[in-house]
Amino acid sequence: MPSIPAVCAALADETRWAILARLGTAPASASALAAEMPVSRQAIAKHLAVLRDTGLVAAERVGREVRFAAVGSELSRVGRAIESVATGWDRRLARLKAQAQKDDSGTTRP
Repeated sequence: MPSIPAVCAALADETRWAILARLGTAPASASALAAEMPVSRQAIAKHLAVLRDTGLVAAERVGREVRFAAVGSELSRVGRAIESVATGWDRRLARLKAQAQKDDSGTTRP
């Protein structure tokens, strides 16, 4: 299972994000993606390799071509991990807010 930073690094590239979003609608081959995007087939293939290595896309041979599809479960795993971090920050910020609202006598200000 790839690390969260590795997946985030893969998603940080706008072309990879666009490819993943496109594959979320329907599977496609590298050639089909290259026909739809302003990127060469070779570049698409490299981006697909990164996405596949991070578990964000899966490849399936269909006849003579390889079709790629988005893997929702990996995105869900990453989303849950990021949500967990966000929840921790929300708790910390709530504690800071409560501290900031107390005056010198220890009573809470509105």
